[in-house]
Amino acid sequence: MAGIGMTDPSMLDRLPDDPAWGHGRVAGSGGVRLHYVRLGAGDPVLLLHGWPGFWYDWRRVLVPLADRADVIAPDFRGFGDSDKPDVPPTEGYTAAVMTDDLVALLDGLEIGEVVVAGHDIGATIAQSLALRHPDRVRALALFNPPYPGIGERRFEPSAQREFWYQHFHNLPWSDRLVAQDRETVGLYLAHFYDHWSGRKDAVREREFEAIVDAYARPGALAASIAYYRARAASRQAQAAAPPEESRIRHPTAIAWGELDPVIPSAWADRLGETFPNHELTLLPGIGHFVPLEAPERTIETIHRALSLARREHPARMKHHERPRSPTPASGYTNAASAPTTACGDSAGTKCPTPVSTRLSERG
Repeated sequence: MAGIGMTDPSMLDRLPDDPAWGHGRVAGSGGVRLHYVRLGAGDPVLLLHGWPGFWYDWRRVLVPLADRADVIAPDFRGFGDSDKPDVPPTEGYTAAVMTDDLVALLDGLEIGEVVVAGHDIGATIAQSLALRHPDRVRALALFNPPYPGIGERRFEPSAQREFWYQHFHNLPWSDRLVAQDRETVGLYLAHFYDHWSGRKDAVREREFEAIVDAYARPGALAASIAYYRARAASRQAQAAAPPEESRIRHPTAIAWGELDPVIPSAWADRLGETFPNHELTLLPGIGHFVPLEAPERTIETIHRALSLARREHPARMKHHERPRSPTPASGYTNAASAPTTACGDSAGTKCPTPVSTRLSERG
């Protein structure tokens, strides 16, 4: 278990509305506005979150990564502080549309090529970006990734016992049932953060309450599950698709928690069919939420992807470095819109004092 502890106590209990994260907004596709946080300078790294989360999934690793990279963590449309267009899921929440959002984000930030890190939904969209826009991706860092090699194993009874929530999300009234009030949202999310985690202390009480706040906003839960509703019709065809249609030749560093019950590490056996240029690290004692449960190993994996990208295209990576400046990119338009710096930096920004609360186990 060495090397998988919390990297920096100052990152514990830092809430998502803290201006020191470096909030910004940029145009996505189709007029949607995307929220992101951005810290650091150097080679650009794009961090893509999962469900049930938002950019805040990466809170343990953002500041340490910013020591060596220009780190951008967006909210997908429908999540966090990004727009939540009220359109049919098959029109506004497909993987293709969310990929187009990322291309628009990169264009808006004047970034050409990136190393892309993703887990859960984010790992799926990272693969979509690499396939649809291979010239924009230098390397991938993926965590417990859904990928085509899983195939029809996802439809086996043992797997479907874990994937029940995806079927539930496709019921037209599921979001209204869950989002009756803040308490029901909290009960629903607590199940996943407890059941999917190998380390039960990974999500702290104060941080969990901030996640519930984000999902308890009017329409937030429904928007977050629109992705599942958009993918439901195509999932069977994707599972049966030939591997060559989804082969990704970019250098890919993969870390997989061995205790993930929903995307089990046994499914890593066919990674080579999709990622012929990959490296795999298994993480004992770690479950689904690798960026939270094993932040140091997450950072190592992303640094490895950066190293692989520099090895293959050193001139390109150097060309796209953002000059280091004393403050992170900002432009956030809410009450916390003043330019900000990362906590603990040379400008003297103070980090919050950690508290000792833990997310208690919930049934």
